[in-house]
Amino acid sequence: MKFNLTLVASKKQLSAGHIALAQSFAEENNLTIDSPLWLDKNKSVDIPLSQSFTIDQMQELRSLLDANQIDCFCTSQDNRRKKLLLADMDSTIVTSETLDELAAEAGIKDKVASITERAMRGELDFHAAIKERVGLLKNLPESAVKRTLDQTEISKGAEITIRTLRESGTASILVSGGFTYFTEGIAKQLGFAGHHGNILGVKDGKLTGEVTEPILDKESKLDYLNTYARKLGLDLSQTMAIGDGANDLPMLLAAGLGIGYHPKPLLEENLLNCIRHTDLTSILFMQGYKKDNFAKI
Repeated sequence: MKFNLTLVASKKQLSAGHIALAQSFAEENNLTIDSPLWLDKNKSVDIPLSQSFTIDQMQELRSLLDANQIDCFCTSQDNRRKKLLLADMDSTIVTSETLDELAAEAGIKDKVASITERAMRGELDFHAAIKERVGLLKNLPESAVKRTLDQTEISKGAEITIRTLRESGTASILVSGGFTYFTEGIAKQLGFAGHHGNILGVKDGKLTGEVTEPILDKESKLDYLNTYARKLGLDLSQTMAIGDGANDLPMLLAAGLGIGYHPKPLLEENLLNCIRHTDLTSILFMQGYKKDNFAKI
């Protein structure tokens, strides 16, 4: 067996019936299976497979499991435990879009959020969209940025996932099209080894309405993946990346394990593995970590 199908339950317990459904689906698609192995009783299980599912097959299996809010992932047994994670921040490691929340301080959250949503779906040019949104925040007091950071909520499972990876010798890097004020704070809070983001222009205690060039975009995220892999002496098969929007896609496609987190449609159409119902600890389960391997927090 060269691959694993990993099931992870969210609210309902994972049952023998759910496992049988996935096994039957594999057999119907001419995949040989082996005996399942529990990673966390009634929560997550590995089913060894003779070969990988296709994206279309994974989409079909997800639809079969959706009613019970169970996620499914297909991963290679080769280099299963990755040595490098690059993670998007907004709507991934944190629950919100920090720029939208900053816009709330100016009373224009809805206006900015509508631009953000279109940009994350890949409908707008990222550079133009970020400049337009930041321009709307001109003269906002710098103190609003700190208030926004203080109110930012960490996504469920992020802390234990990053700590477990760190204790296992995996480097985690936060890389965001958002802003360094936020990436620095979140990276420090969760124990990321490094962080990268865009820089907000500030003068005399107020936002200038400008973004410092060069702008970190989807190609920059891909560059960081390649750069860190090279620094650590890793093949890309030993890397993983996670994100939710269109500007994450090149990085996710290049990584050995690319994961969509509550992904926009463009990502779901192009990725084998997507977290739709469960929390970020699914990053660990899909690498074969058992619950007993998780860090204590």
